[in-house]
Amino acid sequence: MFIHNKKLQYTVRVSEPNPVLATFMLEQFGGPDGELAAAMRYFTQGLAEDDPGRKDLLLDIATEELSHLEIIGSIVAMLNKGAKGKMSEGTLEEAELYMDIAKSASTPTQQIVYGGGPSVTNSAGVPWSGAYVDSRGEPTVDLRSNIAAEARAKIVYERLINITDDAGVKDALTFLMTREVAHQKSFEKALYAIENNFPPGKLPGHPDYSSLYVNTSQGEGDLQGPWNSGDEWDRIDDVVSAIPLGGGDGTASVSGLSRREKKDLKETAVRTMSDPTRNPTTGTDLGAGPGTGRTKEVPQEG
Repeated sequence: MFIHNKKLQYTVRVSEPNPVLATFMLEQFGGPDGELAAAMRYFTQGLAEDDPGRKDLLLDIATEELSHLEIIGSIVAMLNKGAKGKMSEGTLEEAELYMDIAKSASTPTQQIVYGGGPSVTNSAGVPWSGAYVDSRGEPTVDLRSNIAAEARAKIVYERLINITDDAGVKDALTFLMTREVAHQKSFEKALYAIENNFPPGKLPGHPDYSSLYVNTSQGEGDLQGPWNSGDEWDRIDDVVSAIPLGGGDGTASVSGLSRREKKDLKETAVRTMSDPTRNPTTGTDLGAGPGTGRTKEVPQEG
């Protein structure tokens, strides 16, 4: 059950309207790394969590993310105040209004449909999607995803801070950015409170491959470090000679086909077999023009 407190978690002081900046701010309202996505991610995890400590943590942070959604939405609304009044009261002539919206680089949808309020979209106007919620119901997976999500959101806030000189907006964004840092710390503590938290899940990896590094990108720029070399790794550099791993002939096959299925597959293969000795004249040959490259020579009529 939720009870809304009318006070924001952090005071929003916007110096002057700026619809352009408001559009950028929508990235943290309805974008993939925004506050709505974070709240839904942590709520879905918390509702399914059986561990009382993690459940409490997830629901606390999920609820706080909704308060952050309120803060960023309030920033958007304040930055749009000037445009909202112009749209509502029609104080500009038609041409002037068109030019004013175009000059602001603010999306017409944000002004016309939402009246200057925050739209549940990212900064490009793409609607928020439940696909942003990547919960898996396995704490060692979800907590790692949450750590990464907080890190991504922190970087987005940094970039938003860097594109504005509005001291009040910078102050509120710095608060939101810093809370991403605090949440990341909490999620890391929760992850490492689980003994044997790596690899994720219950099933162990196969010992032949869990310490194997395959050097598949070779050439200038090949480097070695603790991520691919040393006592912790078995390294393969001659990849072609080393495969297939695990034995076998390196092909794909299926067993257990019925006699009818085998017959159908054989007939399909015969019917669709290509003839490498033929070089038919095709539409490319007939319509070839400059820049086509080499094509079959077609006899000219007459």
